[in-house]
Amino acid sequence: MFSLIRPYIFSLDPEVAHDLAIKSLKLNFLPKNLFSVEDEKLLETDLLGKKIPNPIGLAAGFDKSAEVYNSLFKLGYGFVEVGTVTPKRQLGNTKPRIFRLEKDQALINRLGFNNHGSEVVSRRIAENLPSGFLGINVGPNKDTNNKEEDYYTCISRLSSHASYLTINISSPNTEGLRNFHDQQELNRLLTGISKIKKEKKISKPLVLKLSPDIDHNEISKIIELIIKYRIDGIIVSNTTDSNREKLSDSQKNENGGLSGQPLRELSTSLIKKFYRETKGKIQIIGVGGVDSGQAAFEKICAGANAIQLYTGMVFKGPGVVKEMKKELISILKKENIKYIRDAVGINA
Repeated sequence: MFSLIRPYIFSLDPEVAHDLAIKSLKLNFLPKNLFSVEDEKLLETDLLGKKIPNPIGLAAGFDKSAEVYNSLFKLGYGFVEVGTVTPKRQLGNTKPRIFRLEKDQALINRLGFNNHGSEVVSRRIAENLPSGFLGINVGPNKDTNNKEEDYYTCISRLSSHASYLTINISSPNTEGLRNFHDQQELNRLLTGISKIKKEKKISKPLVLKLSPDIDHNEISKIIELIIKYRIDGIIVSNTTDSNREKLSDSQKNENGGLSGQPLRELSTSLIKKFYRETKGKIQIIGVGGVDSGQAAFEKICAGANAIQLYTGMVFKGPGVVKEMKKELISILKKENIKYIRDAVGINA
């Protein structure tokens, strides 16, 4: 059905189309069994201490203010991540701020953490408990005087409603955010987070979302801090503000984070590096250019325990997860791999 309505959807401004998608999902009318597949048991895996039905997750950025996560679980996702959520409501950057690069199967966004704020999101999730494994991605307000304090506020306010929390230090659209990749800055942030966890008795897993544009010489230093502060996992990776040279679309030079197919090889290579250096001891969620079972399998074999997509759903529609599950099961059978978890890191 999506292929029939896609020309109409793509004739709309990307943000208008996104708002329509959120409104449609609020109706919550699609039955869950419509998106189940045969032999799905082969895709069961463990993520951050919990068993999930499959390793395909929806990345943060789609359901920014936690409005439709339960409808998204019905589409077949093994887990869903909402946000990025900031302490206070935030409108984000001026429009236009999302650009479809159809020739490149990519998006550029400079949204700037637009969301309803942590108090609204906290109340919303409390009133509509998640039916699946729910991650909450948190970050600082644009006009904050203290970014670290904003992370502490969000963690304290949202931890009771999350299956896990993602510390987003990697968006290219918030000035100074990526400075937290610096060893000294990251050490200070994680020291504070560790203190808050202890004070508030927060036991939920914490994940760090990283930039694909990091200097590879910094990887060892980041891993050292992740291990020191017992961070449970990493997301590799967020959007890139580089990697434009080979793009074809006329909008390729818009400012913002690039996602989709141009990120596929870059993020997979980075996953492999992190997996090798951590020796598989830190769980990895792989993101970037995932829109098929083959693309997901590629990242899992490189060392990802699970994967996430967003741009892939924009271009292929809500049925993309079902198709990915079918393809993954077919690949497992062809490769004589019993379960998807057995494929983690086999090509690293």
